[in-house]
Amino acid sequence: MMPISSSVKKWVTGLGALSGATIFYWHVYGDKEFLKVHNSWTTNVTPSVRWDHNWDRRDPKSLVKPMKIKNESNENIYNTELSTTKAKAVRHILLIRHGQYNIGGKTDSDRTLTKLGRQQAEATGRRLQELGFPYTEIIRSTMTRAQETAKIIEAIIKNVAVNNDSILIEGAPIPPEPPIGHWKSEVHFYEDGPRIEAAFRKYFHRADPSQDKDSYTIIICHANIIRYFVCRALQFPPEGWMRLALKHASITWISVYPSGRVTLLTYGDTGHMKPHLISST
Repeated sequence: MMPISSSVKKWVTGLGALSGATIFYWHVYGDKEFLKVHNSWTTNVTPSVRWDHNWDRRDPKSLVKPMKIKNESNENIYNTELSTTKAKAVRHILLIRHGQYNIGGKTDSDRTLTKLGRQQAEATGRRLQELGFPYTEIIRSTMTRAQETAKIIEAIIKNVAVNNDSILIEGAPIPPEPPIGHWKSEVHFYEDGPRIEAAFRKYFHRADPSQDKDSYTIIICHANIIRYFVCRALQFPPEGWMRLALKHASITWISVYPSGRVTLLTYGDTGHMKPHLISST
């Protein structure tokens, strides 16, 4: 291919400022060959892992039975069916880890919140109140520490529907990579993993087509659950969950958009707490 003249180079450079555009232009010598120019965030590099747009199995094309498009009428029918399955709203999921608790307790009922844990839960409740979102629902793990944390928060952000879900109790989702420093039998992962994966599939998906307004769901549960959820939602290797640290009563905010894209807006946020309230063990 012949070299590009300086005037064309200048023109292409100027167009490079257009965000999100892929630019085509005629070859300066008129041989009808197109040059494809990429902007700064679009490259020819093949990603090591591609985003699965149908990760929640709610992509419209997976919900409508395929049909042969023989004419315009067929196409209109198919497109109409597609439109009825498309999400319109954003699902915001705020994951709250329980507050600090009595780790020396022999049973779950003994593992109650410490004084610090109650203060942490109150600080997080105040923060959620300050954010002022129209919270749709509070869902809480049935373990004592999560229940107590939730009730403190519920006393601050009133008039929000509350539901318990035992599927959210703490557990070991998947053998971590690299391995953890102490041995754990495979039976823990075998029993807990499917349950925690089921919890992810239950709560993480794009909005139902009937949902017209954005929703804000608060889930109060546990560190391992939240860390696994984050890895799964972002399509990161789930075995990396142990690489993520998480503070008590912290806020992790994930948004699922109608297109199926997912954004982690905050992870383990404790900026609303005074330094002496922050803990992880």
